[in-house]
Amino acid sequence: MQESLGIGFVGGGFITKFHIQSLIGVRNCEVMGVMSRTQSSAEESIALAKKLGVGTAKVFKNVTDMVVDKRVDALWICAPNFTRIEIMEEIVSAIESGKGSLIGIACEKPLGRNVKEAKKVLELCHRVNLLDGYLENQVFAPSVTKGKEIIWGRGASVTGRPYLARASEEHSGPHKPWFWEGELQGGGVLNDMMCHSVEEARYMLTKPGAKRETLTPVSVNAYASCLKWQKDEYSNILKSESNGKLDYHKRPSEDFARSLIEYRDENNERLVVETTTSWCFVGPGLRLSMELFGPEYSMFVNTLDTDLKVFFSREVSNHQGEDLIEKQNAESGQMPVVSNEADVYGYTAENRHMVQSFLERKRPKENFSDGVAVTELLMAAYMSAEKGITVKFPPKGLDDYIPLVAQGKWNPKNIK
Repeated sequence: MQESLGIGFVGGGFITKFHIQSLIGVRNCEVMGVMSRTQSSAEESIALAKKLGVGTAKVFKNVTDMVVDKRVDALWICAPNFTRIEIMEEIVSAIESGKGSLIGIACEKPLGRNVKEAKKVLELCHRVNLLDGYLENQVFAPSVTKGKEIIWGRGASVTGRPYLARASEEHSGPHKPWFWEGELQGGGVLNDMMCHSVEEARYMLTKPGAKRETLTPVSVNAYASCLKWQKDEYSNILKSESNGKLDYHKRPSEDFARSLIEYRDENNERLVVETTTSWCFVGPGLRLSMELFGPEYSMFVNTLDTDLKVFFSREVSNHQGEDLIEKQNAESGQMPVVSNEADVYGYTAENRHMVQSFLERKRPKENFSDGVAVTELLMAAYMSAEKGITVKFPPKGLDDYIPLVAQGKWNPKNIK
């Protein structure tokens, strides 16, 4: 077996830095390079990799050069959603023309902005026989994986399987302007963050060792609105920070969404997933929560319920930052501290699994097929929210469907 995996990152922003930080806890890999359309982002990510001792990386001008470089064995795609197909087509072109080769590709969520894009990413990857890993960190979070082990081992084995999973992800809004633009991102908070909650809940309800396909979706009901960021004060903030490009009065994206998904398991038992996601959450910072319920047991995860908390009085004045928690919202009062976000949020375990799978030439257990399944559920949720009805799964026209928000045609102010 190959001893070490050379990793190239496509994209050099916030999420790439998270992945690089996590590699401190991953053996047998090295960051060999970063390619980003923003030179400064690539240089910052490379500097971080060198500082942490996880790679002697260099800046690459394009994706093809990364494929050609024999030191790069696999690519982690962490670039914006709207670049997925372009990046995959360049990778495939480089390989098919004989310029280079790879073992596999790991891609950040979502796999595509819609079902057609997600399926295209999967098809392109398999066309050149590459292994594929879907980077859904929350199914690797230690509290989630340990909770599943205990619940299924001690509770489900005695009184029966869990039947209800509730998951949520909430914070005050994304870092970069393109996230807020429906046509570039593929939607709003539903597409951006409900992808985490839907897959985490599906994972928790799947029997250990069983395939995710043992759960069959039968219906989806969803609601979406823009509760905070259409208000004048906040809409003006977005307009100012995007140099006038974002106008949430005319072309908003949803900043709040919820869904209820009904499944059947292999024994035709009814299972329910509830998800909530928000860009208008007011609190210390990012909140991830997971609840699981069965006949005589339950489990609860809340990432704001940390083991470390600090308190600063009014006399303490500090600069704004994210040194305590992701999407940090305050610098005073009692604040939770996530001591190692890469570990707590699942990035370390996720990358450990991806690296080991690629080295062993095995398809990761979280792969592009899961990414397609998640995208299908999200698009069904958009359909439900637009029509105001529960949709049977899979709904007609799912493969060609593009949400109104992704077309720049959605505005809750126009809904009566």
